[in-house]
Amino acid sequence: MTTEATAGLTAEVLRYTAFSGDPSGGNPAGVVLDASGLDDTRMLEIAAELGYSETAFLTAPPETDEGGAPGRAFTLRFFSPKAEVSFCGHATVATAVALAERLGPGEFVFATPAGTVPVSVTASGEGLRAVLTSVEPHTEDIGPADLAEALAALDWPEADLDPRFPPRIAYAGARHLVLGAGSRARLADLTYDFARLEALMRRLDLTTVQLVHRAGPALFDVRDPFPVGGVVEDPATGAAAAAFGAYARELGLVPEDAVLTLHQGEDMGRPGVLTVELRAGDPRVRVGGRAVRIG
Repeated sequence: MTTEATAGLTAEVLRYTAFSGDPSGGNPAGVVLDASGLDDTRMLEIAAELGYSETAFLTAPPETDEGGAPGRAFTLRFFSPKAEVSFCGHATVATAVALAERLGPGEFVFATPAGTVPVSVTASGEGLRAVLTSVEPHTEDIGPADLAEALAALDWPEADLDPRFPPRIAYAGARHLVLGAGSRARLADLTYDFARLEALMRRLDLTTVQLVHRAGPALFDVRDPFPVGGVVEDPATGAAAAAFGAYARELGLVPEDAVLTLHQGEDMGRPGVLTVELRAGDPRVRVGGRAVRIG
């Protein structure tokens, strides 16, 4: 826990990791449970000073009715070290667990720049687990020239792609380019042109590139380059997991009712596990995992 202060703007910054029960695994996030005294500039400064892929900032809920019980609804914003992000899954999970430690498990509702995101937190002998429900997702094609540029920036020959996974841009609160790796070795070998990929992602308004290898019918290994956030790679990406769930369902790669397990961060030495739940008749995607305090 630290206190950041500049020009009278003070905030207590908590550190959590999401999608792991081990502080050395998963994806670290900053959490500011009371950002009411902070302006946008200071939020960005705090995120940059902390250096995590995202920091979450809580304020009072909007005046419009977003649902949620009194005292359990909030406005939630996300900042990477470089810019505000429309939605961040791991910071949402971290924030919900931080709140549950103070207010008790149960239901929370967050008004985010991407829309309303409900989160359910439950307790067990293993600790607290949060499940977020995404905004309504969709996918879109990527043009051949843009795909070629993405592969060139990644230094991935097109022959290394898995033909079962057509390249698409998927959205469930933020936009992610989904690419299938033809082998686990291809996924493990990630050395890319940071500036070149960042430029393409900014032009296409992408948050990460979701690189996927299918390890089983409902088991996937994933990695997420995140140059637009100022970091080479994101260790566990809830927003991309939600987008991937929608993508996999839309393309018929998994059943309409399915629970998928995504392993991420192993190649970075920060292993994490994300659970993606799809329900027939509900276009939204549920992404769950544990979160614990760091330090």
